[in-house]
Amino acid sequence: MAPTTPSGIPLEISYGPQHLAARGWTYDDRLGDPGRYPFTRGPHATMYRGRPWTMRMFAGFGTPEDTNRRFKFLLAHGQTGLSTAFDMPTLMGHDPDHPRALGEVGREGVSVASLDDMQRLFGDIPLDRVSTSLTINAPAAVLLALYVAVAEQQGVGPERLRGTLQNDMLKEFIAQKEWISPIRGHMRIIRDMLVWCTRAMPRWNTISISGYHIREAGATAVQELAFTLADGIGYVQLGVDAGLDVDEFAPRLSYFWDVHNDFFEEIAKFRAGRRMWARLMRERFGAKDPRSWLLRTHAQTAGASLMAQQPLNNVVRTTMQALAAVLGGTQSLHTNSYDETYALPTEEAAQLALRTQQVIYEESGVAAVADPLAGSYFVETLTDQVEAAAWEYIHRIDAMGGIVRAVEEGYPQREIARAAFDYQRDVDSGRRAIVGVNKYATPEEGDRIPTLAIDREVERGQIARIAALRARRDAAAVERALAAVRAALRDDAANVMPPILDAVKQHATVGEICDLFRAELGEYRDPAYL
Repeated sequence: MAPTTPSGIPLEISYGPQHLAARGWTYDDRLGDPGRYPFTRGPHATMYRGRPWTMRMFAGFGTPEDTNRRFKFLLAHGQTGLSTAFDMPTLMGHDPDHPRALGEVGREGVSVASLDDMQRLFGDIPLDRVSTSLTINAPAAVLLALYVAVAEQQGVGPERLRGTLQNDMLKEFIAQKEWISPIRGHMRIIRDMLVWCTRAMPRWNTISISGYHIREAGATAVQELAFTLADGIGYVQLGVDAGLDVDEFAPRLSYFWDVHNDFFEEIAKFRAGRRMWARLMRERFGAKDPRSWLLRTHAQTAGASLMAQQPLNNVVRTTMQALAAVLGGTQSLHTNSYDETYALPTEEAAQLALRTQQVIYEESGVAAVADPLAGSYFVETLTDQVEAAAWEYIHRIDAMGGIVRAVEEGYPQREIARAAFDYQRDVDSGRRAIVGVNKYATPEEGDRIPTLAIDREVERGQIARIAALRARRDAAAVERALAAVRAALRDDAANVMPPILDAVKQHATVGEICDLFRAELGEYRDPAYL
């Protein structure tokens, strides 16, 4: 049986000019120069010779003070951008004293429920001098408001803030499942945020369209590319339907990709994605500003590829994935720590993950030349094949009426479930080798490594803090602010962002505002579990 990529693209033994000629391949149409349409070779002419990619390590655990210390540790060791992980109660829009938060406060990320928490999280970090990513979706409007309020306390207006809000609810319904309300209610809030941020935060990326979680759920590289670009089409259409000119907001959209082990398919995915997005924006949406054609990319190495068995092998996997992201032309990168399959990273493991990027940049030489693999018969053929396979999915979604309708019908979810089943079947049968798991395995007694433990006192402390906040704040002012949020949610012509910003300044909590989303927009239940 002939080998294929994990997406099922057949591989020949070698490649030559005949493979490109057979596809009608021309330099200007398919490749071009770095920094020029269709951007196959990268969004900037000089790429990393002009500036390195942003080394943005994902961090968040325990109390806001715990994560603030980790932020400062990473910045001191050469990180160039902050990326914030929130715990499960925060991601689901619950305060730490909610019954569903029990046992989860501070476990998978930092616990943030109030303006006080956000102040502690970014204490002594000048928000006008860092770029911050907030990995939050269902409560994204509330967390963005908290960040803006803290910045204003530092004397930094929203127009000066740089960073990214994930705010991608389509992929939540496709893959990650961290939702509050039905999909159309969330899309309304995203619409309001897109309009507000376009006018108030011109340097801020309002939506980070995320293929990462789609891939972690079991999608192939082609499915990740196709479904994520389809999500992007949905958000652009949302902005256009809200009355925005596409060139007003498209330059502030960004993408977030996973990077797995199949080295060349991952490189091809990045290159194909830039070309597809450039054509979508110019031809489908009529964008005229070249900045609107650019697919801005953050990448993270694959959490799902990390194995508990022989965990030091994860260092090799992460290094290979990081190199693929760099050769693929990412502008920002997080490298996973080798111990993440056991627990949140220790400082030592996080430092090694950051050093991995620094060694690639400083010592490997790959950053000296823009798109050094350009013209490779194999890479160019594979880029074309990945693109063609992704277009097939996008055309299918278009025929369904767009991505929102496709998600409501469960189409991407079924395709990903099928791919995940096929992958696991191949691993279980031994057809796909995982070093240290189903090949070259050793007794697991030797696999133990130091891990980070979260003290239960974190939960007790956060519960006490939220109780103290409610006791000392102006309750009447909070009720008035929450009533204004409720009124905005009931009026589709209103924008919910200004009243949410006022509410967090009055010390309304994340849970209280998200409870209004549940009450006014409905609470979603996955039909698969009804």
